[in-house]
Amino acid sequence: MISSFTPILGSEALRALEQLHAQAQPPLMERAGQAAAAWALELLGEVRGPVLVLVGPGNNGGDGYVLARELAARGLQVVLATPAGVSSLPPDARAARERWLASGGQIVSDFIGTRWALAVDALFGIGLKRPPVGIYAEWIVRLNALTCPVLALDTPSGLDAETGACVGPTVRASHTASFIAHKPGLLTLDGPDHCGELRLFDLDLPVPEDAGRVLAPELFFAHLQPRRRNVHKGDFGAVGVIGGAAGMQGAALLAARAALHLGPGKVFLGLLDAQSAGVDPLYPELMLRAPGELALLVKALALGPGLGRGETAQAQLRRALGFAGPLLLDADALNLLAEDPPLQDLLRRRAWPGVLTPHPAEAARLLGTGTAAVQADRLRAAQELARRFNAEVILKGCGSVVAGSEGAWFINASGNAGMAVGGMGDVLTGLIVALLAQRWPALDAAAAACHLHGCAADQLACEGIGPVGLTPSETMPAARRIFNAWLKR
Repeated sequence: MISSFTPILGSEALRALEQLHAQAQPPLMERAGQAAAAWALELLGEVRGPVLVLVGPGNNGGDGYVLARELAARGLQVVLATPAGVSSLPPDARAARERWLASGGQIVSDFIGTRWALAVDALFGIGLKRPPVGIYAEWIVRLNALTCPVLALDTPSGLDAETGACVGPTVRASHTASFIAHKPGLLTLDGPDHCGELRLFDLDLPVPEDAGRVLAPELFFAHLQPRRRNVHKGDFGAVGVIGGAAGMQGAALLAARAALHLGPGKVFLGLLDAQSAGVDPLYPELMLRAPGELALLVKALALGPGLGRGETAQAQLRRALGFAGPLLLDADALNLLAEDPPLQDLLRRRAWPGVLTPHPAEAARLLGTGTAAVQADRLRAAQELARRFNAEVILKGCGSVVAGSEGAWFINASGNAGMAVGGMGDVLTGLIVALLAQRWPALDAAAAACHLHGCAADQLACEGIGPVGLTPSETMPAARRIFNAWLKR
Protein backbone atom coordinates (compact mmCIF):
# COMPACT_ATOMS: atom_id res chain seq x y z
CA MET A 1 0.00 0.00 0.00
CA ILE A 2 1.18 3.52 -0.68
CA SER A 3 2.18 5.85 2.13
CA SER A 4 -0.29 8.68 1.48
CA PHE A 5 -3.18 8.24 3.92
CA THR A 6 -5.54 9.86 6.37
CA PRO A 7 -4.02 8.90 9.73
CA ILE A 8 -5.66 7.58 12.88
CA LEU A 9 -3.91 7.81 16.25
CA GLY A 10 -4.91 6.73 19.71
CA SER A 11 -4.85 9.11 22.65
CA GLU A 12 -1.45 8.00 23.96
CA ALA A 13 0.23 8.43 20.57
CA LEU A 14 -1.42 11.82 20.10
CA ARG A 15 -0.22 13.09 23.46
CA ALA A 16 3.31 11.93 22.69
CA LEU A 17 3.21 13.76 19.36
CA GLU A 18 1.84 16.91 20.97
CA GLN A 19 4.57 16.79 23.60
CA LEU A 20 7.20 16.41 20.90
CA HIS A 21 5.94 19.63 19.29
CA ALA A 22 5.12 21.49 22.50
CA GLN A 23 7.40 24.39 21.56
CA ALA A 24 6.16 24.68 17.98
CA GLN A 25 5.33 28.11 16.64
CA PRO A 26 2.60 29.04 16.24
CA PRO A 27 1.49 26.90 19.18
CA LEU A 28 -0.67 23.87 18.42
CA MET A 29 -3.60 25.30 20.38
CA GLU A 30 -3.53 28.45 18.24
CA ARG A 31 -3.41 26.35 15.07
CA ALA A 32 -6.32 24.19 16.20
CA GLY A 33 -8.52 27.09 17.23
CA GLN A 34 -7.79 29.02 14.05
CA ALA A 35 -8.48 26.01 11.84
CA ALA A 36 -11.78 25.34 13.59
CA ALA A 37 -12.72 29.02 13.39
CA ALA A 38 -12.16 28.99 9.62
CA TRP A 39 -14.53 26.04 9.30
CA ALA A 40 -17.05 27.75 11.59
CA LEU A 41 -17.04 30.77 9.28
CA GLU A 42 -17.59 28.44 6.34
CA LEU A 43 -20.54 26.82 8.11
CA LEU A 44 -22.06 30.18 8.97
CA GLY A 45 -21.85 31.43 5.39
CA GLU A 46 -23.83 34.63 5.09
CA VAL A 47 -25.52 34.07 8.44
CA ARG A 48 -24.07 36.36 11.07
CA GLY A 49 -26.16 35.48 14.09
CA PRO A 50 -24.73 34.88 17.57
CA VAL A 51 -22.32 31.99 18.12
CA LEU A 52 -22.36 29.99 21.35
CA VAL A 53 -19.04 28.51 22.51
CA LEU A 54 -19.14 26.09 25.45
CA VAL A 55 -15.73 25.71 27.07
CA GLY A 56 -14.55 23.03 29.47
CA PRO A 57 -11.71 22.62 31.97
CA GLY A 58 -8.93 21.26 29.75
CA ASN A 59 -6.97 21.96 26.60
CA ASN A 60 -10.06 21.32 24.51
CA GLY A 61 -11.47 24.36 26.26
CA GLY A 62 -8.30 26.24 25.26
CA ASP A 63 -9.08 25.47 21.61
CA GLY A 64 -12.51 26.96 22.26
CA TYR A 65 -11.05 30.20 23.63
CA VAL A 66 -8.90 30.59 20.52
CA LEU A 67 -11.85 29.91 18.22
CA ALA A 68 -14.00 32.43 20.09
CA ARG A 69 -11.29 35.09 19.80
CA GLU A 70 -10.91 34.45 16.06
CA LEU A 71 -14.64 34.71 15.41
CA ALA A 72 -15.03 37.85 17.51
CA ALA A 73 -12.13 39.46 15.64
CA ARG A 74 -14.15 39.01 12.46
CA GLY A 75 -17.10 40.90 13.88
CA LEU A 76 -19.28 38.01 15.06
CA GLN A 77 -21.21 38.12 18.29
CA VAL A 78 -19.73 35.36 20.45
CA VAL A 79 -21.14 34.17 23.75
CA LEU A 80 -18.57 32.07 25.61
CA ALA A 81 -19.88 30.06 28.54
CA THR A 82 -17.90 27.91 30.96
CA PRO A 83 -18.41 26.53 34.46
CA ALA A 84 -14.64 25.96 34.76
CA GLY A 85 -12.60 28.21 36.99
CA VAL A 86 -9.23 29.51 35.87
CA SER A 87 -7.41 27.40 38.46
CA SER A 88 -8.55 24.17 36.77
CA LEU A 89 -7.07 25.07 33.39
CA PRO A 90 -3.74 23.72 32.09
CA PRO A 91 -1.16 26.45 31.35
CA ASP A 92 -1.81 26.67 27.60
CA ALA A 93 -5.58 26.82 28.05
CA ARG A 94 -5.17 29.42 30.80
CA ALA A 95 -3.09 31.59 28.46
CA ALA A 96 -5.75 31.24 25.75
CA ARG A 97 -8.38 32.35 28.26
CA GLU A 98 -6.34 35.41 29.19
CA ARG A 99 -5.93 36.36 25.52
CA TRP A 100 -9.69 36.03 25.04
CA LEU A 101 -10.33 38.39 27.95
CA ALA A 102 -7.59 40.80 26.83
CA SER A 103 -9.23 41.03 23.41
CA GLY A 104 -12.46 42.25 25.05
CA GLY A 105 -14.20 38.90 25.27
CA GLN A 106 -16.65 38.12 28.03
CA ILE A 107 -17.19 34.89 29.99
CA VAL A 108 -20.58 33.83 31.28
CA SER A 109 -21.40 30.95 33.61
CA ASP A 110 -24.53 29.80 31.79
CA PHE A 111 -26.34 30.27 28.51
CA ILE A 112 -29.95 30.96 27.72
CA GLY A 113 -32.03 30.99 24.57
CA THR A 114 -31.99 28.77 21.50
CA ARG A 115 -31.58 31.18 18.58
CA TRP A 116 -27.94 30.58 17.86
CA ALA A 117 -26.47 30.57 14.39
CA LEU A 118 -23.88 28.02 15.51
CA ALA A 119 -22.91 26.26 18.73
CA VAL A 120 -19.39 25.02 19.46
CA ASP A 121 -18.63 22.12 21.78
CA ALA A 122 -15.24 22.63 23.44
CA LEU A 123 -16.13 20.95 26.72
CA PHE A 124 -14.05 17.77 26.74
CA GLY A 125 -11.37 16.39 24.46
CA ILE A 126 -9.73 13.04 23.87
CA GLY A 127 -9.03 12.17 27.49
CA LEU A 128 -12.60 11.75 28.74
CA LYS A 129 -13.10 8.29 30.29
CA ARG A 130 -15.90 8.89 32.79
CA PRO A 131 -19.44 10.19 32.30
CA PRO A 132 -19.91 13.96 32.30
CA VAL A 133 -21.77 14.92 35.46
CA GLY A 134 -23.41 17.96 36.99
CA ILE A 135 -23.60 21.08 34.91
CA TYR A 136 -21.56 19.51 32.11
CA ALA A 137 -24.11 16.71 31.68
CA GLU A 138 -26.91 19.28 31.80
CA TRP A 139 -25.23 21.43 29.15
CA ILE A 140 -24.76 18.48 26.83
CA VAL A 141 -28.46 17.69 27.03
CA ARG A 142 -29.34 21.33 26.36
CA LEU A 143 -26.84 21.52 23.52
CA ASN A 144 -28.45 18.51 21.85
CA ALA A 145 -31.82 20.25 22.04
CA LEU A 146 -30.63 23.21 19.93
CA THR A 147 -31.71 23.40 16.30
CA CYS A 148 -28.59 25.13 14.97
CA PRO A 149 -25.47 23.36 13.64
CA VAL A 150 -23.17 22.08 16.37
CA LEU A 151 -19.41 22.02 15.77
CA ALA A 152 -17.44 19.74 18.10
CA LEU A 153 -13.72 20.36 18.58
CA ASP A 154 -11.63 17.20 18.27
CA THR A 155 -14.24 14.88 19.84
CA PRO A 156 -17.93 15.29 20.67
CA SER A 157 -18.05 15.63 24.44
CA GLY A 158 -19.15 12.41 26.13
CA LEU A 159 -17.62 10.18 23.43
CA ASP A 160 -14.64 7.99 24.27
CA ALA A 161 -12.17 8.97 21.54
CA GLU A 162 -10.38 5.63 21.85
CA THR A 163 -13.35 3.25 21.54
CA GLY A 164 -16.31 5.20 20.16
CA ALA A 165 -18.42 4.38 23.22
CA CYS A 166 -20.69 6.99 24.75
CA VAL A 167 -19.55 7.17 28.37
CA GLY A 168 -22.57 9.25 29.41
CA PRO A 169 -24.59 12.10 27.90
CA THR A 170 -22.90 12.75 24.56
CA VAL A 171 -22.99 15.69 22.18
CA ARG A 172 -24.61 14.83 18.86
CA ALA A 173 -22.61 17.15 16.62
CA SER A 174 -23.49 18.06 13.07
CA HIS A 175 -19.76 18.65 12.39
CA THR A 176 -16.54 17.58 14.11
CA ALA A 177 -13.14 19.19 13.58
CA SER A 178 -10.50 16.55 14.30
CA PHE A 179 -6.96 17.76 14.94
CA ILE A 180 -3.62 16.18 13.92
CA ALA A 181 -5.14 12.76 13.19
CA HIS A 182 -8.50 11.08 13.44
CA LYS A 183 -9.19 9.19 16.64
CA PRO A 184 -10.45 5.59 16.46
CA GLY A 185 -13.62 6.42 18.37
CA LEU A 186 -14.70 9.01 15.83
CA LEU A 187 -14.94 6.31 13.16
CA THR A 188 -16.36 3.23 14.87
CA LEU A 189 -19.14 2.09 17.23
CA ASP A 190 -21.18 5.18 18.30
CA GLY A 191 -18.71 7.70 16.87
CA PRO A 192 -20.25 8.11 13.39
CA ASP A 193 -23.68 8.78 14.93
CA HIS A 194 -22.27 11.62 17.06
CA CYS A 195 -19.64 13.24 14.83
CA GLY A 196 -21.73 14.30 11.84
CA GLU A 197 -19.47 15.55 9.07
CA LEU A 198 -15.89 14.81 10.06
CA ARG A 199 -13.00 16.97 8.83
CA LEU A 200 -9.32 16.54 9.66
CA PHE A 201 -6.96 19.46 10.30
CA ASP A 202 -3.43 18.09 10.52
CA LEU A 203 -1.97 21.31 12.00
CA ASP A 204 1.09 20.75 9.77
CA LEU A 205 2.37 17.94 11.98
CA PRO A 206 3.88 14.76 10.54
CA VAL A 207 2.44 11.58 12.03
CA PRO A 208 4.22 8.24 12.51
CA GLU A 209 4.24 5.87 9.54
CA ASP A 210 2.77 3.14 11.74
CA ALA A 211 -0.39 5.14 12.44
CA GLY A 212 -3.71 3.61 11.54
CA ARG A 213 -5.36 4.65 8.30
CA VAL A 214 -8.83 5.50 7.10
CA LEU A 215 -9.62 3.22 4.18
CA ALA A 216 -9.73 4.97 0.80
CA PRO A 217 -9.26 3.87 -2.84
CA GLU A 218 -5.92 5.65 -3.01
CA LEU A 219 -4.46 3.01 -0.72
CA PHE A 220 -5.04 0.32 -3.36
CA PHE A 221 -4.05 2.11 -6.57
CA ALA A 222 -0.94 -0.07 -6.90
CA HIS A 223 -3.24 -3.04 -7.48
CA LEU A 224 -5.84 -1.22 -9.56
CA GLN A 225 -4.36 -1.65 -13.02
CA PRO A 226 -6.50 -1.75 -16.19
CA ARG A 227 -6.50 -5.16 -17.80
CA ARG A 228 -4.52 -5.83 -20.94
CA ARG A 229 -6.48 -7.03 -23.95
CA ASN A 230 -4.26 -10.07 -24.51
CA VAL A 231 -5.40 -12.08 -21.49
CA HIS A 232 -7.35 -15.23 -20.74
CA LYS A 233 -9.42 -16.51 -17.84
CA GLY A 234 -6.46 -18.26 -16.27
CA ASP A 235 -4.83 -14.89 -15.67
CA PHE A 236 -7.50 -13.95 -13.13
CA GLY A 237 -7.53 -17.01 -10.94
CA ALA A 238 -10.26 -19.36 -9.81
CA VAL A 239 -12.39 -18.85 -6.69
CA GLY A 240 -13.82 -21.59 -4.51
CA VAL A 241 -16.70 -21.06 -2.05
CA ILE A 242 -17.72 -23.88 0.31
CA GLY A 243 -20.87 -23.74 2.42
CA GLY A 244 -24.60 -23.96 1.93
CA ALA A 245 -25.77 -26.76 4.19
CA ALA A 246 -29.43 -27.74 4.05
CA GLY A 247 -31.64 -24.68 4.44
CA MET A 248 -28.67 -22.29 4.14
CA GLN A 249 -27.72 -22.49 0.49
CA GLY A 250 -28.53 -18.82 -0.02
CA ALA A 251 -25.50 -17.67 1.97
CA ALA A 252 -23.06 -19.64 -0.18
CA LEU A 253 -24.84 -18.53 -3.37
CA LEU A 254 -24.54 -14.90 -2.33
CA ALA A 255 -20.80 -15.26 -1.72
CA ALA A 256 -20.15 -17.04 -5.01
CA ARG A 257 -22.31 -14.63 -7.01
CA ALA A 258 -20.56 -11.67 -5.41
CA ALA A 259 -17.19 -13.11 -6.38
CA LEU A 260 -18.28 -13.19 -10.03
CA HIS A 261 -18.78 -9.41 -9.94
CA LEU A 262 -15.09 -8.66 -9.30
CA GLY A 263 -13.73 -10.60 -12.22
CA PRO A 264 -12.02 -13.87 -11.32
CA GLY A 265 -11.58 -16.22 -14.25
CA LYS A 266 -13.77 -18.93 -12.70
CA VAL A 267 -15.95 -19.36 -9.63
CA PHE A 268 -16.58 -22.82 -8.19
CA LEU A 269 -19.27 -23.42 -5.58
CA GLY A 270 -19.25 -26.44 -3.29
CA LEU A 271 -22.63 -26.84 -1.60
CA LEU A 272 -22.85 -29.20 1.35
CA ASP A 273 -26.50 -29.95 0.65
CA ALA A 274 -26.37 -32.94 -1.68
CA GLN A 275 -29.96 -32.34 -2.81
CA SER A 276 -29.10 -28.99 -4.40
CA ALA A 277 -29.48 -28.57 -8.15
CA GLY A 278 -26.41 -28.80 -10.37
CA VAL A 279 -26.76 -25.29 -11.75
CA ASP A 280 -27.52 -21.81 -10.43
CA PRO A 281 -30.37 -20.64 -12.72
CA LEU A 282 -29.62 -16.95 -12.05
CA TYR A 283 -25.87 -17.27 -12.53
CA PRO A 284 -25.18 -20.35 -14.67
CA GLU A 285 -21.56 -19.18 -14.87
CA LEU A 286 -21.07 -20.66 -11.41
CA MET A 287 -19.62 -24.15 -11.54
CA LEU A 288 -21.04 -26.45 -8.88
CA ARG A 289 -18.76 -29.16 -7.62
CA ALA A 290 -18.46 -31.45 -4.64
CA PRO A 291 -16.84 -29.47 -1.81
CA GLY A 292 -13.94 -31.90 -1.58
CA GLU A 293 -12.92 -31.20 -5.18
CA LEU A 294 -12.45 -27.45 -4.87
CA ALA A 295 -8.98 -27.35 -3.32
CA LEU A 296 -7.55 -28.87 -6.50
CA LEU A 297 -9.35 -26.41 -8.79
CA VAL A 298 -8.97 -22.96 -7.25
CA LYS A 299 -6.39 -20.32 -6.35
CA ALA A 300 -8.31 -18.92 -3.36
CA LEU A 301 -10.88 -20.53 -1.09
CA ALA A 302 -13.66 -19.14 1.13
CA LEU A 303 -15.30 -21.37 3.73
CA GLY A 304 -18.20 -20.61 6.00
CA PRO A 305 -21.33 -19.03 4.45
CA GLY A 306 -24.18 -21.34 5.43
CA LEU A 307 -21.68 -24.01 6.48
CA GLY A 308 -23.46 -25.23 9.60
CA ARG A 309 -21.72 -26.66 12.64
CA GLY A 310 -21.98 -30.44 12.35
CA GLU A 311 -19.35 -33.07 11.77
CA THR A 312 -19.37 -32.55 8.01
CA ALA A 313 -18.74 -28.85 8.46
CA GLN A 314 -15.90 -29.51 10.89
CA ALA A 315 -14.29 -31.92 8.42
CA GLN A 316 -14.52 -29.26 5.70
CA LEU A 317 -12.79 -26.76 7.97
CA ARG A 318 -9.97 -29.17 8.77
CA ARG A 319 -9.48 -29.88 5.06
CA ALA A 320 -9.59 -26.19 4.17
CA LEU A 321 -6.89 -25.35 6.71
CA GLY A 322 -4.58 -27.57 4.70
CA PHE A 323 -5.29 -25.66 1.48
CA ALA A 324 -2.06 -24.33 -0.01
CA GLY A 325 -3.39 -20.93 -1.11
CA PRO A 326 -5.20 -17.91 0.36
CA LEU A 327 -8.04 -18.94 2.67
CA LEU A 328 -10.93 -16.88 4.01
CA LEU A 329 -12.99 -18.09 6.99
CA ASP A 330 -16.39 -16.60 7.77
CA ALA A 331 -19.60 -17.34 9.65
CA ASP A 332 -19.85 -20.92 10.94
CA ALA A 333 -16.23 -21.64 10.02
CA LEU A 334 -15.32 -19.08 12.69
CA ASN A 335 -17.71 -20.60 15.21
CA LEU A 336 -16.21 -24.05 14.64
CA LEU A 337 -12.71 -22.62 14.89
CA ALA A 338 -13.54 -21.03 18.24
CA GLU A 339 -14.50 -24.43 19.65
CA ASP A 340 -11.42 -26.35 18.47
CA PRO A 341 -7.92 -25.35 19.70
CA PRO A 342 -6.12 -27.90 17.46
CA LEU A 343 -7.74 -26.29 14.41
CA GLN A 344 -6.64 -22.89 15.70
CA ASP A 345 -3.07 -24.18 15.76
CA LEU A 346 -3.42 -25.30 12.14
CA LEU A 347 -4.57 -21.80 11.21
CA ARG A 348 -1.66 -20.15 12.98
CA ARG A 349 0.87 -22.40 11.26
CA ARG A 350 -0.38 -21.85 7.70
CA ALA A 351 2.16 -20.47 5.22
CA TRP A 352 -0.52 -18.03 4.01
CA PRO A 353 -2.11 -15.87 6.73
CA GLY A 354 -5.82 -16.56 6.81
CA VAL A 355 -8.48 -13.89 6.40
CA LEU A 356 -11.09 -13.85 9.19
CA THR A 357 -14.27 -11.77 8.87
CA PRO A 358 -16.15 -12.01 12.18
CA HIS A 359 -19.04 -9.95 13.39
CA PRO A 360 -18.77 -8.97 17.09
CA ALA A 361 -20.41 -12.13 18.46
CA GLU A 362 -18.14 -14.37 16.39
CA ALA A 363 -15.13 -12.33 17.47
CA ALA A 364 -16.16 -12.79 21.09
CA ARG A 365 -16.30 -16.57 20.67
CA LEU A 366 -12.84 -16.60 19.10
CA LEU A 367 -11.45 -14.50 21.95
CA GLY A 368 -13.28 -16.37 24.69
CA THR A 369 -15.07 -13.26 25.91
CA GLY A 370 -18.44 -11.55 25.55
CA THR A 371 -19.80 -9.45 22.71
CA ALA A 372 -19.99 -6.41 24.98
CA ALA A 373 -16.27 -6.71 25.71
CA VAL A 374 -15.47 -6.80 22.00
CA GLN A 375 -17.64 -3.75 21.32
CA ALA A 376 -16.13 -1.91 24.27
CA ASP A 377 -12.82 -1.72 22.37
CA ARG A 378 -13.25 -2.82 18.78
CA LEU A 379 -9.76 -1.85 17.68
CA ARG A 380 -8.05 -3.80 20.43
CA ALA A 381 -10.28 -6.83 19.78
CA ALA A 382 -9.44 -6.86 16.06
CA GLN A 383 -5.72 -6.48 16.76
CA GLU A 384 -5.79 -9.30 19.30
CA LEU A 385 -7.54 -11.60 16.80
CA ALA A 386 -4.91 -10.80 14.17
CA ARG A 387 -2.10 -11.46 16.62
CA ARG A 388 -3.58 -14.59 18.15
CA PHE A 389 -4.45 -16.31 14.87
CA ASN A 390 -1.72 -14.92 12.59
CA ALA A 391 -4.48 -13.63 10.33
CA GLU A 392 -5.80 -10.60 8.52
CA VAL A 393 -9.02 -9.64 10.30
CA ILE A 394 -12.11 -7.59 9.50
CA LEU A 395 -14.17 -6.96 12.61
CA LYS A 396 -17.46 -6.04 10.99
CA GLY A 397 -19.86 -3.40 12.27
CA CYS A 398 -20.23 0.36 12.27
CA GLY A 399 -16.73 1.46 11.31
CA SER A 400 -15.38 -1.98 10.44
CA VAL A 401 -11.86 -2.45 11.81
CA VAL A 402 -9.27 -4.13 9.60
CA ALA A 403 -6.24 -5.46 11.49
CA GLY A 404 -3.22 -7.08 9.85
CA SER A 405 -1.11 -9.97 11.08
CA GLU A 406 1.99 -7.73 10.97
CA GLY A 407 0.47 -4.83 12.89
CA ALA A 408 -1.05 -2.52 10.25
CA TRP A 409 -4.61 -1.41 10.97
CA PHE A 410 -7.42 0.51 9.31
CA ILE A 411 -10.95 1.70 9.96
CA ASN A 412 -13.54 1.84 7.21
CA ALA A 413 -15.77 4.90 7.04
CA SER A 414 -17.94 3.84 4.09
CA GLY A 415 -21.29 2.09 4.43
CA ASN A 416 -24.60 2.83 6.10
CA ALA A 417 -27.34 1.30 8.25
CA GLY A 418 -28.86 -0.44 5.23
CA MET A 419 -26.06 -2.99 5.52
CA ALA A 420 -27.41 -4.28 8.83
CA VAL A 421 -29.24 -7.17 7.18
CA GLY A 422 -28.56 -10.87 6.78
CA GLY A 423 -26.43 -11.77 3.78
CA MET A 424 -24.25 -8.66 3.62
CA GLY A 425 -21.34 -10.52 5.18
CA ASP A 426 -21.67 -13.26 2.56
CA VAL A 427 -21.33 -10.69 -0.21
CA LEU A 428 -18.24 -9.27 1.47
CA THR A 429 -16.75 -12.76 1.59
CA GLY A 430 -17.23 -13.13 -2.15
CA LEU A 431 -15.66 -9.77 -2.92
CA ILE A 432 -12.59 -10.55 -0.83
CA VAL A 433 -11.97 -14.02 -2.21
CA ALA A 434 -12.30 -12.70 -5.77
CA LEU A 435 -9.39 -10.34 -5.14
CA LEU A 436 -7.41 -13.06 -3.40
CA ALA A 437 -7.75 -15.24 -6.49
CA GLN A 438 -6.34 -12.36 -8.55
CA ARG A 439 -3.17 -12.38 -6.43
CA TRP A 440 -3.94 -9.40 -4.25
CA PRO A 441 -2.07 -9.59 -0.92
CA ALA A 442 -4.46 -10.83 1.73
CA LEU A 443 -4.57 -7.65 3.85
CA ASP A 444 -5.03 -5.44 0.79
CA ALA A 445 -7.80 -7.67 -0.54
CA ALA A 446 -9.65 -7.61 2.77
CA ALA A 447 -9.31 -3.85 3.23
CA ALA A 448 -10.20 -2.95 -0.36
CA ALA A 449 -13.25 -5.21 -0.47
CA CYS A 450 -14.47 -3.88 2.88
CA HIS A 451 -14.26 -0.30 1.64
CA LEU A 452 -15.72 -1.14 -1.76
CA HIS A 453 -18.71 -2.91 -0.25
CA GLY A 454 -19.51 0.12 1.91
CA CYS A 455 -19.11 2.46 -1.07
CA ALA A 456 -21.58 0.33 -3.02
CA ALA A 457 -24.16 0.63 -0.24
CA ASP A 458 -23.58 4.38 -0.03
CA GLN A 459 -24.02 4.85 -3.76
CA LEU A 460 -27.25 2.88 -3.72
CA ALA A 461 -28.55 4.95 -0.80
CA CYS A 462 -27.79 8.13 -2.76
CA GLU A 463 -29.86 6.72 -5.61
CA GLY A 464 -32.82 6.05 -3.29
CA ILE A 465 -32.17 2.30 -3.10
CA GLY A 466 -31.80 2.21 0.65
CA PRO A 467 -30.72 2.51 3.29
CA VAL A 468 -34.09 1.04 4.32
CA GLY A 469 -34.78 -2.09 2.31
CA LEU A 470 -31.32 -2.39 0.78
CA THR A 471 -30.60 -6.02 -0.09
CA PRO A 472 -27.23 -7.78 -0.27
CA SER A 473 -27.80 -8.78 -3.89
CA GLU A 474 -28.18 -5.15 -4.89
CA THR A 475 -24.70 -4.28 -3.64
CA MET A 476 -23.01 -6.69 -6.08
CA PRO A 477 -23.52 -4.78 -9.36
CA ALA A 478 -22.95 -1.50 -7.53
CA ALA A 479 -19.59 -2.79 -6.28
CA ARG A 480 -18.69 -3.84 -9.81
CA ARG A 481 -19.48 -0.36 -11.18
CA ILE A 482 -17.38 1.35 -8.54
CA PHE A 483 -14.48 -1.08 -8.94
CA ASN A 484 -14.37 -0.47 -12.68
CA ALA A 485 -14.49 3.28 -12.06
CA TRP A 486 -11.47 2.90 -9.77
CA LEU A 487 -9.65 1.09 -12.57
CA LYS A 488 -10.28 4.08 -14.88
CA ARG A 489 -9.06 6.71 -12.42
